[in-house]
Amino acid sequence: MRELLLCKAVPPQWGAAYAALLAEGGLRDEGHTDITALLTEGGALLGCGSLGGKVIRQVAVSPAAEGQDACARIVTALVNEAAARGVPFPFLFTKPKHLRLFRSLGFYPVAETADMVMLCRRRDALARFLSPLPRWQEGVTGCVVCHANPFTRGHLHLITTAAAQCDHVLVFVVAEEGGPFPAADRLALVREGTAHLPNVTVCSGGDFLVSRATFPAYFLRDEQSEEARCDLDLTLFGQHIAPALHITRRFVGEEPFSPTTTAYNRRMKEMLPTYGISVTEIPRLENISATAVRRLLAEGRLADIQPLVPETTYAYCERHFGGHPPRP
Repeated sequence: MRELLLCKAVPPQWGAAYAALLAEGGLRDEGHTDITALLTEGGALLGCGSLGGKVIRQVAVSPAAEGQDACARIVTALVNEAAARGVPFPFLFTKPKHLRLFRSLGFYPVAETADMVMLCRRRDALARFLSPLPRWQEGVTGCVVCHANPFTRGHLHLITTAAAQCDHVLVFVVAEEGGPFPAADRLALVREGTAHLPNVTVCSGGDFLVSRATFPAYFLRDEQSEEARCDLDLTLFGQHIAPALHITRRFVGEEPFSPTTTAYNRRMKEMLPTYGISVTEIPRLENISATAVRRLLAEGRLADIQPLVPETTYAYCERHFGGHPPRP
């Protein structure tokens, strides 16, 4: 008799079979999961899948169970679990050859590359994200996407440069939580720090701009994952987001110490011009980075961050971390 198990962590007795099933499907366990579904029969593992935040990932079914609704049972259980956790419209990523299967399970494609398809349980998810955002019919609209964890003078330099070269600039702040600066506070700091720039509008990146939802490496082998995730994010931006918001320029900061950002910037310069979007990479200001700011704060050296951040960010750090270092 088949049994569906929902567990926070894969039980040890299923660990080897779970790893083998993922490997058989060209997947790997990347962690960051809230719950995992295991479909078993007797002593065999027939299928698995996991939910991490808003994303259903690591769905794999044994060849012996294909065509027997095993995948549907696993995905349905994870969709229901997502709804119970306050995520009514989860995302799912798969290879293009599996698109028809997941469409039959109620998922709608958002963006697609040769290696990856991004789907969502809600048909109009992207349209709902784009609908309230500003757009201008005239002039040049540029775009900056930043994590701003926290907002530094380097970020301000990048945005100021974009503002000087464009009629309008949309700044998207990554909405992903993590670290000592909550997403809502980071968004507010960028707005406060750029309030003197009249042609700059600051918005949340939501689920569609450099989020865990648009960087799914969980189902691809290591040597492909970085480029594949870059390509999906940039395809989504180039095909859908930029045209809807009339964006024709994108500005990025140079990041020589981060291999991931270096690869992302390289692919951006290769891909976005094919969509009519020019890419300008701005050299970073020497010795200024959000990483350095977080390190100094963790060491209790609040005064030392003052040359690295705008006054608004420093005032925030004084209020929140003046008496104690932040938690990592």
